[in-house]
Amino acid sequence: MIVLALSSGTSVDAVDAAAAELRLDADGTLRLGLLGQAEYGWPAELHDRIQAAMPPAPVGAGEVAALDTLIGRRLGEIARAADIELAGGVTDVVASHGQTLFHWVGPDGTALSSLQIGHPAWIAEASGRPVVSDFRVADIAAGGQGAPLAALLDAWWLAEPGRSSVALNIGGIANVTVVCGPGEPVTAWDTGPGNCLLDAAVRELTAGRLTYDRDGALAAAGTVDLVALDLLRADPYYARRPPRSSGREHFDAGYVRRTLAGARPGLAGPDLLATLVELTARTVADDVRPHAPSRVVVSGGGAHHPVLMRRLAELLPGVTTSDALGLPVDAKEAYLFALLGFLAVAGLPGTAPGPDGRRATGARRAAVLGSLTPPAPHPLRADDVRADAVRRLVLHHPDRPTRSRP
Repeated sequence: MIVLALSSGTSVDAVDAAAAELRLDADGTLRLGLLGQAEYGWPAELHDRIQAAMPPAPVGAGEVAALDTLIGRRLGEIARAADIELAGGVTDVVASHGQTLFHWVGPDGTALSSLQIGHPAWIAEASGRPVVSDFRVADIAAGGQGAPLAALLDAWWLAEPGRSSVALNIGGIANVTVVCGPGEPVTAWDTGPGNCLLDAAVRELTAGRLTYDRDGALAAAGTVDLVALDLLRADPYYARRPPRSSGREHFDAGYVRRTLAGARPGLAGPDLLATLVELTARTVADDVRPHAPSRVVVSGGGAHHPVLMRRLAELLPGVTTSDALGLPVDAKEAYLFALLGFLAVAGLPGTAPGPDGRRATGARRAAVLGSLTPPAPHPLRADDVRADAVRRLVLHHPDRPTRSRP
């Protein structure tokens, strides 16, 4: 099955598209062929409207409905283009994560809802392909966090006998998966801010001219403010036991200003950026170190920040990138949703086993993630699924398919 996946993260910097050819062998080996990936920008006006709708902005139902359509139309355009550019025009299913607008976590840390918009009907209409979407709510309904969802890919991909690995994805929010031997339970959670606070500070510092700290140049010019760092690290979020999840609902654009108002109200510029990089590195390291991993495999936009990567390498052992293991750092999330799209069509669960008989997300049971638009059963299911369970994931790089469609 060829799945085209679309993913836009909390940074809203672009839409990542990835095409994958997936085949499940009778012995439980799932082969994920990496056909290619690309980045597609948001139109400037739509980008600004999405940013303006992010927490803590008060947004009415009319604007949410409008964005659901506008984002869906843009994702449909991207799906149509990426089908030709990445999959040779033979995509079977589109997997669309949509754009997260709100991830609702209650005061006790229980996830209650997660809203991704960009209606799949627009994508299906534009691409002419069935669309799997809405990946998170089924897990939340089963008692899980609905995030992070990468644990299943990480468990199948990185598990090795006698070795402990941590997969670290640094997007707007940073998340980790702790993986041990094949078939062993995994744990996964959001450690806290990845790039979101840093990017917000860059936009404020440059009056919107820059959206991120290119090559870490601004942070490299600053000095960490230890008083501010301690105030930021005192957030009760970091004391919650995994599984836990968060987003821009908590770590919003005004978070740093509110947190530092009493002691460091004037902290700004490179010193603030250096402090926020240190916050991400320390909170990740604090969470990961007790698991004594032999390696930490980094993906996401944070993998391009040299100051952050240097600090992680100083604080943790075996820091490398997913690039080194064959999975592009900028496309891992998109390939994840290609995998989840395949599993949804196959009727297989999309979460990994976790400790205490629950799932890695904290859910009571394994749930099939995603909804299919249109809702007719997919004809590929019987042909592609020839095993009851997946035991491991193998990456490879096949030639792009060129067969013609009827």
